[in-house]
Amino acid sequence: MLKIGISGGCVDLTEENFALMSKAGISAVETPSSPVYQAEVDYKRLKKTAEKYGITLWSCHLPFYPFEEFDISAPNREARENTVKYMGELIKKAADAGIDKFVIHPSGEPIEDSVRAEHLKCAMDSLDKLANIAAEFNACIAVEDLPRTCLGRDINELCQLISANERLRVCFDTNHLLYDDNLEFIKTLGDKIITIHVSDYDFVNERHWLPGEGKNDWGAIYNALKSVNYSGIWMYELRLDAPKTIIRPRELTFNDIYENANCIFQNKQLTPFGVPSGSN
Repeated sequence: MLKIGISGGCVDLTEENFALMSKAGISAVETPSSPVYQAEVDYKRLKKTAEKYGITLWSCHLPFYPFEEFDISAPNREARENTVKYMGELIKKAADAGIDKFVIHPSGEPIEDSVRAEHLKCAMDSLDKLANIAAEFNACIAVEDLPRTCLGRDINELCQLISANERLRVCFDTNHLLYDDNLEFIKTLGDKIITIHVSDYDFVNERHWLPGEGKNDWGAIYNALKSVNYSGIWMYELRLDAPKTIIRPRELTFNDIYENANCIFQNKQLTPFGVPSGSN
């Protein structure tokens, strides 16, 4: 079975929550993509707190929003280079605390078909540079699959993006693929997948629901990851409070997250915690 983690973009990384996560059996976190958080975080202090509760700082999600400020695919060269420089500084800061995986969105959106090729070219240029920067700190960049008009929305495009540098790896988000199949994605990308984002969806749009609330076949996904020897963290990326697209009887707890993961690992039937609300 894999170790269980949760994204700090979904829960506050306070000492109280570290204690609660540790008690529940959650043993890893990803630091948030928020540029405000990244500007304020004391990584040395965060590492000390995480170690106190036996929790690993597994990965850092690099900022991606607002899109006009953080878009590595921006055709404007100056804007793109400023973003790469900024992200390089964050990589150094987090790497000093032992983080060696940096999740990145290859673009913002919307991207019209008429300019898609240009954005791909620019994103690949940025990813090449960032892969080399990360390597200086014995770290790597994990390019995330994205939905809708974003870059990396299908298998072929994700493969093209990571071809920019042999050091590039993949973050597989289980609720982002709208044009391709999750199992085929795992089979194709194989050992390039070094981290994942776990949540469920309805195949219509990203939802970030708890597994069992959407349409993913979780037993098949887990077995497919095992078949490509994935040994990273089972990293949940969903909030404990319900988004408007799901109705739940109460907020989730860290114990719910742990129990959900173990049901998947043990191939048990998942009972939906909430039901879709019908909201967009």
